[in-house]
Amino acid sequence: MSVQSKHFLNTPESLVVDSLEGLCALNPQLALDAANKVVYLAKRDPSKVALICGGGSGHEPAHAGFVGEGILTAAVCGSVFASPNASQVRRGIQLAENDKGVVIIVKNYTGDVLNFGLAKEQYAAQHPDKADRAKFVIVGDDVAVGKTQGKIVGRRGLAGTVLVYKIAGALANRGASLDEVHSITQWVASRIGTIGVGLEHCHVPGTAAGDSHLSPSEIEIGMGIHNEPGNRRLSPVPPLNELIPQLLEHLLSTTDPERSFLPFKGKNSEVPDKVVLLVNNLGGTSELELGAIVKEATKGLHDAGVQVERVLSGTFMTSLNMPGFSLTLLLLPSPADNVPSTPEAATILSLLDDSANTPGWRWSSGSTPGSISQSSVGKTESSAAVPSSETTKIPAADPSAFLEAIKRSCTALINEEPEITRMDNIAGDGDCGLTLKAGATAVLKEVESGRITGHDVVGSVIAIAGVAEEQMGGTSGALYSIFFSGLAQGLQQKSSSGPADATLWASAVTYALQKLYSYTRARPPSRTLVDPLDALVSELGTGFEGAVKAAAAAALNTRDLAAKAGRSAYVEGDRLRTERIPDPGAWGVKTILEALLA
Repeated sequence: MSVQSKHFLNTPESLVVDSLEGLCALNPQLALDAANKVVYLAKRDPSKVALICGGGSGHEPAHAGFVGEGILTAAVCGSVFASPNASQVRRGIQLAENDKGVVIIVKNYTGDVLNFGLAKEQYAAQHPDKADRAKFVIVGDDVAVGKTQGKIVGRRGLAGTVLVYKIAGALANRGASLDEVHSITQWVASRIGTIGVGLEHCHVPGTAAGDSHLSPSEIEIGMGIHNEPGNRRLSPVPPLNELIPQLLEHLLSTTDPERSFLPFKGKNSEVPDKVVLLVNNLGGTSELELGAIVKEATKGLHDAGVQVERVLSGTFMTSLNMPGFSLTLLLLPSPADNVPSTPEAATILSLLDDSANTPGWRWSSGSTPGSISQSSVGKTESSAAVPSSETTKIPAADPSAFLEAIKRSCTALINEEPEITRMDNIAGDGDCGLTLKAGATAVLKEVESGRITGHDVVGSVIAIAGVAEEQMGGTSGALYSIFFSGLAQGLQQKSSSGPADATLWASAVTYALQKLYSYTRARPPSRTLVDPLDALVSELGTGFEGAVKAAAAAALNTRDLAAKAGRSAYVEGDRLRTERIPDPGAWGVKTILEALLA
């Protein structure tokens, strides 16, 4: 098959903002912060919990198309298939925050989790009195990613995320508390499964036209929404009445050790399983074909002994113009579940049926299926990570030594850049050394400007977190920013009075690592920067010198570890074993710590 590589646009660079402005013209209740690509409700009820979502563009109507009364309060949009940065997300939180609190919902992709998580932690660090009013939920519903493959990174977030938006948004619109909205959001996220299938991959505007990925006779099962490959291909393309049962088997299985994610009771159960079915157009499937898919999916579920309570069909979360579709099942609660805090099925269905004034939400019948025979462009406002008047000012025990230690670490990173770059050319994508150098150089400038000072360690740490985000970017920048944002929170929460001593730093570093663990599944030994960080925290009781030596040893030991997460997870394992190259990110942490010790 040929890949469509022609598009209707002004320029590839302006396409996202042009599209968002068009959305706001379509829906006058929306406003747009064009500089940060944030679409939000212009007039919102501050007494109701706000819902924020977002991610890369190219999945329309997700995410901005669901902003409106009854679903989302704000959506933060990145470039095509690229996560928005934390500055954009912080702006979204600012535009949506209210008296009741916010729930941030993200699909399980590394960039989204890190950047949205970083924004939440920076917000908490800058506004400690509001930290408990920002909740975070990650949605991973792709059953094509097996349990072994996704042991570290988890399942990808797909179209089932839209059902999470709708049900949580309806409950928030009814005036529920933050804890109630957060609880139901987590519950729905735990009960959805999605499987995608495509005839071909899609083309990203502004990129070179590639060769066809699939032959005319092939179909691919398990495709993601960013052109990620699936888990198997079929040839020739089977008819729907043969294809749909294979897809449903992925969703309904209770015996597959890799893909039995949902607690279905099975066909022979006395109490039938009840589900909501979502048939989602990935962008390039005609309505004519989609109707046939709905028919076969509903029939297939009936044949499997599953009772369908609602059917939704349409374009909810696309992969640009991919010729494909996905099936999502939301497994409704059963009286036999006997799990505390489980909502009733009637409650879930009523929330799903509540009206929603958004262009992305499609019509639904609100009943079981029949048998089978003015826009406002906001002004740009800075949302940089800067200390606020609400943060606690804590001096260093020795302010001049504090600054000298920071400068030593930055200089060491700059000097080590060629070696880290060499490592990353083998074990990653080659940019780790330059990324760390850029961050170190920017921190030195902050020291020279006086923004980083030994008389306010909390403000200095927040400033370093901001530098990591703005100047480093990407996964490394998000990881460092989350860690330093957590460090700032730890310093404030653990502080009593007086200067920051070794005990306070130790407890704050421990707290920061736990915050980092909230947003990455990497655990030692993992061949990532968490290896030396975890070793440092584990040995802090022996003193800083001993802890740094343990961290350095852990960084060196990454040369003999199998890659479970991070940049090296995509590098062929035999080459890593032959070259014995330590993880570049871990080596950067080692460099920083040894310079601090010096």
